[in-house]
Amino acid sequence: MIQHDQKIYTAEDYWKLPEGERAELIDGQFYDMAPPGFVHQKLVSELHNRLMNHVKANGGGCEVIPAPFAVNLNADDRKWVEPDISVICDKEKLSERSCEGAPDFVIEVVSPSSRKMDYTMKTSLYSEAGVREYWIVDSLKRRTTVYRFEEDVAPIVFPFEADIVVGIYKNLDINVGKLLE
Repeated sequence: MIQHDQKIYTAEDYWKLPEGERAELIDGQFYDMAPPGFVHQKLVSELHNRLMNHVKANGGGCEVIPAPFAVNLNADDRKWVEPDISVICDKEKLSERSCEGAPDFVIEVVSPSSRKMDYTMKTSLYSEAGVREYWIVDSLKRRTTVYRFEEDVAPIVFPFEADIVVGIYKNLDINVGKLLE
């Protein structure tokens, strides 16, 4: 953790972080981000490619952006996160340096240092901010937890070997296990 104290940090502090220093700003507190491992990056790369190929093949208007890319969840100056993958369909939310508001679809690939954050804090943040769909891809447990917040249903846990229909793209399914082959 970079700093976790009584001071409330803002976007100004976030954008002043030293070059190469990655952190997320949640409710005015900084949480540092450990460098990702090989399996994490392979999954992010494969998922990004799968989503990008689908968008391009179907003439979609959404942008698929991998980390590092800043997302100001509530456009409120105190919640800056870097999802592993953000799908943003409202291009008015995009600026040169960030997304101002909730992406439509977010994927987080769990790392040992991000487990608690991805499963608890970010689930709540993404739900409250208006993210339509959130996937937690957990290579250690070989499962993907899918939240479809706009449907207001319980999360569904899929083993890596299962085909998962992407909720915002009903004609796309992803088998996470096959991405690792």
